Amino acid sequence: MFAFQKKTAISFWCLVALISLPGSAIAYVLPGPFVLELMINHFGKAKRLLVHQTLKIYRQHLQNGPAELNETLRYIFPDKFRSDILSKDTHRIHIVSSDGPLTIIDGKVGVGRSGRFDHYKDILLYHSPLMLQKRLSFLGVDVSVSSLGRFQDKIAYVLGAEYPDESVPQVWVEKETFMPLRWIVTGKTENDDLEIRYGKWSKKGNLRYPGHIGFYQNDLLLREIDVNQIQVDPRFSEKLFDIKHLRSIHSGETVFGQGKGDELEDNEIKKTIEEFKKIYN
Repeated sequence: MFAFQKKTAISFWCLVALISLPGSAIAYVLPGPFVLELMINHFGKAKRLLVHQTLKIYRQHLQNGPAELNETLRYIFPDKFRSDILSKDTHRIHIVSSDGPLTIIDGKVGVGRSGRFDHYKDILLYHSPLMLQKRLSFLGVDVSVSSLGRFQDKIAYVLGAEYPDESVPQVWVEKETFMPLRWIVTGKTENDDLEIRYGKWSKKGNLRYPGHIGFYQNDLLLREIDVNQIQVDPRFSEKLFDIKHLRSIHSGETVFGQGKGDELEDNEIKKTIEEFKKIYN
């Protein structure tokens, strides 16, 4: 009996040693919910965040490079977000709060819905593992599935898929830093698919935030965000996020509604910047 227990113990520690070896074919993969928790912990602590950034929109028929827009983001962690895009003649506001999403263009309220290009902020906003897991699940990411993958020479936890399957929604978290690396959003057709890549992470105060975000389709760059300035824990009014209040002071006219694929999103952006730059047909 003693010999059997001794042999079992030796076998167990041999297995542990094998798993621990660098480059071992056997690797322990952390559960998806735990990866999200570690990721949020590595973000750091802040109550609010103010971000000034440049949004570049690429279209094939543009001859003079991308259209550029100045955008201001405001976060109240863990669940309030506001984006303001202001051009010479147009103002687009997009808000997310516990009351749902809301988009206002030139004072006119649209049907509440977040477009696929708005999803990038979800990982950065929900500083609550349960909230983030719920949001990712709503967007099709099965966090109960996790694996290890490689992208651009970086090892990452793949949440939502068994690597190398990229046919389903998934979030990649870099194994070394626990920072988001990429997010694959899949739709009903290939034209609805979108890959969001996060890079140039830096630390401001106690908070980490990406300096660059790219939006790709079949490795073709559609849009990119360059962060110009961030301010941790600034002062701004919570009324900026009050959807009920904003609905009451703005027109109830619907200027856009539910659409398929990119149709709704393109109509919003077109309205926002058509006087700024003619980038749509």
